[in-house]
Amino acid sequence: MPTGLKQTSSTIAIGFGVTETGANTFTQNQVDLNLSPLDREVFVVLSINLDPATPESVAGTTTTVGMSLTTTSQTAVAQLDNSNCLASSANVIRQNAGSVDGVAFQSLGSETPPAMLEYVGIIATNDFFVQVQGTGNAAARNGTGKLYGYRARASADIYAALVQSEVLSA
Repeated sequence: MPTGLKQTSSTIAIGFGVTETGANTFTQNQVDLNLSPLDREVFVVLSINLDPATPESVAGTTTTVGMSLTTTSQTAVAQLDNSNCLASSANVIRQNAGSVDGVAFQSLGSETPPAMLEYVGIIATNDFFVQVQGTGNAAARNGTGKLYGYRARASADIYAALVQSEVLSA
């Protein structure tokens, strides 16, 4: 367990989903963790599983469905180079112009890092965000996932630093 934190729950699995409001339209959902800021409660993330929908196979068009999970609100699907992005995944069907057969690819930021880390991230504010956006699809696409972790109480100085870091990096 990270220094300055005291685990207050067993491992929790939180399921979530997000569906585009229209085909190829960035859409974001906010998921409330019901943390208590008065008790300096944080959520320690152990693992994340993202499952973006399969893109449509459109002749001669590369289609994608990208999905991410972040600690702050975003304006686009985030990649792992964003300090607030805890996980990112994409499904792609690549097709050349004039082609009717495509090749499917899956691209994802390691759902659980290969090293034996104590945790993947810490969410200090009361919620997290999931994003989805497709390209080249005729219909709206979606994504689902699970976030695994536990609630913990932080010392006052650690809590202040975590909240400030998360909010200022938004």
